Parts: sequence; C-alpha cells; structure tokens
Amino acid sequence: MSMDLHHISDSEAEALCARLRADLLRTVSQTGGHLGSNLGAVEITVAVHRVFDTSRDRILFDVGHQCYIHKMLTGRAGEMATIRMLDGLAGFPKPSESVHDAFIAGHASDSVSVAVGMARARTIRGEDYHVLALIGDGALTGGLAYEGLSDAGDSKEPLIVILNDNGMSISKNVGGVAEHLARQRLKPQYLRFKKGYRKVMKVLPGGSHIYHLTHKLKTAIKGTLLPCTMFEEMGFTYLGPVDGHDVRGLTRLLQYAKDIDGPVLLHIRTVKGKGYAPAEKNPDRFHGVGRFCLETGGPVQPSQKDFSKAFGEAICKLGREDDRICAVSAAMVPGTGLTEFFRTFPERSFDVGIAEGHAVAMAAGMAKQGLLPVFAVYSSFFQRAYDMLIHDVAIQGLHVVFCVDRAGLVGADGETHHGVFDPSFLDTVPGMKVLCPASFDEMEPMLRHALFECSGPVAVRYPRGGEGAYHGLKTGPGGIEDSVILREGTDVTLVGYGTLAGDLLETADRLERRGISAEVVKLARISPLDSTVPATSVAKTGRLLVAEETIRANCVGRRLAADLLERHIPVKDIALQNLGDRFIPHGTVAELRKRCGLSPEDLAARAEEMCANGEKET
Repeated sequence: MSMDLHHISDSEAEALCARLRADLLRTVSQTGGHLGSNLGAVEITVAVHRVFDTSRDRILFDVGHQCYIHKMLTGRAGEMATIRMLDGLAGFPKPSESVHDAFIAGHASDSVSVAVGMARARTIRGEDYHVLALIGDGALTGGLAYEGLSDAGDSKEPLIVILNDNGMSISKNVGGVAEHLARQRLKPQYLRFKKGYRKVMKVLPGGSHIYHLTHKLKTAIKGTLLPCTMFEEMGFTYLGPVDGHDVRGLTRLLQYAKDIDGPVLLHIRTVKGKGYAPAEKNPDRFHGVGRFCLETGGPVQPSQKDFSKAFGEAICKLGREDDRICAVSAAMVPGTGLTEFFRTFPERSFDVGIAEGHAVAMAAGMAKQGLLPVFAVYSSFFQRAYDMLIHDVAIQGLHVVFCVDRAGLVGADGETHHGVFDPSFLDTVPGMKVLCPASFDEMEPMLRHALFECSGPVAVRYPRGGEGAYHGLKTGPGGIEDSVILREGTDVTLVGYGTLAGDLLETADRLERRGISAEVVKLARISPLDSTVPATSVAKTGRLLVAEETIRANCVGRRLAADLLERHIPVKDIALQNLGDRFIPHGTVAELRKRCGLSPEDLAARAEEMCANGEKET
C-alpha cells in the first residue's frame, strides 16, 4: 500500500527522508543497483509525493535509475530486497509493475517529450491531472531534451520540469548577488504576492496589458542578473536555483508551481550520493554498484577483468602505435573501459555527453578527414544513432569503428538495456562488418583487424562481464577467419558467436556422454555472413542448431538457414535457439539464458531431440 504524505508535517517529512536514505543504503548494499542518483533524489521525491498523487498525476523519471525512493513510497518497500532480481522489482519505472509508474524509462533525455505528449492528451481528452518530468542535468547533454523543452515551452501546456542539477554546471557561477536575488524571489510572501498580482491583473480593465509590460521589464532586468533566461525564452516560468535537499522548501515550491497555468521549470541543486560519505566522495563509482560493505563502501566481491577492460587495454596499445586513433564516448568513459585511453591521450579523446547520434556524425567527420575514430558505446544506446550510422557513415563508406559494449543479455538492468537488437539492425546496413570476439585474447586481434585491415563501418561487439568457457585465440592460415571449427563431430552442427561459443563446447561434452557427436563452429564475423564453414559442416552432419542472444528477426540462424536452402544442402532438422519475438526481463545472465533455452543443458536437450527425430527432411 502506498504512503499518503499529503498531510504530514515538515518535521515528519524530514524524518521520513532520513529513514528512507538509511533504508536505501541498507538495501542497495545487499542487492547492488543505482545508489548515488537515488541518494541525491530523496528529498525531491518525498516533496513530489507530498504535493501530487502519483496514482493519477504523471511523474516521468528521465533515465529512471533514480526511482528507488518512489518505489518505496508506493507500496513496494517490502519488495526492495528483490530489486533487479529475476521476477523481482525492476530497477527502472515499469507501468506493468505499478499504477504509480507512469512510463517505462531506461534511456536518457526523453522525459520532457513524453511529458508534453501526456499534457496534450490531458487537454484533448478534457481530463484533470498534473504532469511532471524529473530530468538530470546530465540528460541535458542529449539533443532530444532540448527538442522536448522547446516544444514544451511553446505548447503553453501546464506541466512541471524538475531539473536535478547535481554537478554538470549547466549554468555559470553567477555570484552572491544573483544567489541573493534568487532566494528573495522564492520566499513564500513573494510567491503569494506574485500569484495574487496575476489574478488581479486578469480581471482589471487593461490589466493584461499592464501585466505584460511589467513582466517584460522585470524579465529584462532579471536576465542581466540571473542564469535563467534560456528557459524563460523557451516559454517556461523559471523557479530556482534552490536547495534540492530542503524538503520543506521543495514542497512549498511544488505547491506554487502546481497552480501556474503553463510550463514551469524548477531548478534544484543536489549532491549525488547525498548522506553517504563514500558516495559523495566518489559519485561515479557509486552510480551503479554491486553489493558493498556499508561501513567502508568497499565491494563485497573484488572486480574481475571483463570485456570492457580488455577493450580498454587493446585500444591503449593500438593508440600508442598509431596517432590517428581517436576514442569517442557518449558519457560512458569508465563504463566502456576508456578511462586509461582518455588519461593517456587526452588530445585524442572526446566525451560528447549523452548524444549518441552526434557521436556517430562527429566520428564520420573525423574519418572523412583521415582519422581512425573508435566510438565505444553500449549496444542498447547505439540504437539511438541508427540514422547517423546509415546517412553519415555507411552511404559514404567511411571507416569508423564501433566498439559495441554490453552486447547480448546484460542482466539486472533488464529490457531497456539488453543488447539484443544490434545483430539484426547492423546487418541491414550495406557495407557494415560485425566482428564478435569470444574471449579476451581475441579482443586485440579483432580490434586491430577492424582498424587496419577493414574499410567502411565496422562493429566489434562483446558482452558485459567476463569470458565464458572458451578461452584463447583460434585463427586460420590467413589470421582471423570468419568462422572456425572448435570441435569436430558427425551428428549435429552447433553454431554460435561471442561467449556462447564456450557454452556450445560444454553442450558438445554433454552430448558426447549421450553418444552424440557434435561439431562446434564459432563465427568470428556475423555480417556480412560467410556461411562456407557452417554449410560444409551441415552437409556432413545434416542437422543445424544455432544459439544466439538476439531477437529472432533477421538473426544469424535465419540467415544461415536461408543460405543452406540457396546452396541446396539437404537438412534433416534445424533449431534456432534465440530470444524469440519478445522483450527479456531483468535477472542474472545465467538465469535469463536458462529461461530462454540457451543454457548448455537446454541446448543439449534440444540437440538430442533433433538427433532422435532421425530422418525428418526440411
């Protein structure tokens, strides 16, 4: 049952914030999750719930990873121990989970656009509810945020944008005079006067004209002293900047903003990681964390080498060899393993903010002028730059290397973060090459191949986390081959790429114990697909099983099956083991592979079934 905060006192609200912060720390230390952003959003979330009814009013979280306090206030506090776990609470807002979650969120910069849509729907349908968008200053590095803000201001629709400024310095330091004036403008007596003045001017003869003139004069004077003109020129009533950890003041301002007939922007300043010293000191490290010791802030399990680190080591080595290599990030420098490259080669390192489309277009410009740009990006965020990939890179055949991190199932972040679409959409781009290292040892050779031996756009895709059961590097006589046989067999051909190659080797071991001989083929390149090796294998075994962490549409398995038909190769049975035509929830990668039939046990059972079907022709 959700908590009703509408009638609690200011002192009770402050006590509640302290209790929620303590509960949040205890929970996330045991489960892992997004900590810093949630610690910084405690007071504003409580203030929103004091003023609005989130079962009816619509609050839109930008990115969404700061929604934990909101979940605790809306009847889910008792389930927080399950957050980001299989069949437990999602780590992001999820309407199917609660009526209080207005909209799914996982990618940045879209909240204001969605808010405008909901506000217009309210007007068209003649309904009565409030719309709020809670957006961080980091999300303002994304162009979509400005598209939404521009339209919101022009729309004149009543809505509130809460800008959570936790350190990106969106406005200049305006000094003591401006800070003093901002405080004066937000005092209760001034706000009451302003509200009453508006009402009187609306009913007095000629009042609207007088109000317009005085408002214009006030705005001109204020524009020389306060950092709010950008938003006001867009059409917003600007309130701020204010202390984002003063729950009393925030409540008062939200009550005032609620009654303004038009778009309002409330600018609050917060501290990421507020109330927990390790998180305040290292906000980047505590943005997303695993389980940690509450007393020290140290991780329960030490971090191990992962593919992001392997990529980081590889690009640093290659960067020392060729000064044309540049690294591009979209606000994910540590997450993609680029920290050392940025430290070593600052003049060749570019973090463009949450602006993937801009990053791809910029990389195209760099490539056109002779550089070797490498854009490291999460698979799910790469989706946002599909148009630039086609229009700015591929049409001209420009040599840009995309290092696609978090490919495949990513685990606890769920539907909005799984990298399960890029094998399908990248294959639609003419001239696109897609390489898939299956081990750490394959990372540097494949990146080197992508940079120095390929032309046009190239993607190197790899998963979150560490290696699977396959290690080392297997090449052919010409170096990196498009596909190689890892294990020979006669009864069924098992094909996969990435870390699933190791699972297929384990599958073959299980089948051998059941008297079935499986041949394992590892694909190093999935686009354009060269099916020579797998087709030759299937001509021998008569059966094909393809395992992959991607959606069914345009998957590698379908492409292989079509090629076998074109080659007139007789096949007894084909099994395409993938994620189907659905969105996959959150959970550990192992749990999700099991649920999707991609565990070695499930793959072996499917292959055994195929062999038992014997002579069935397709």
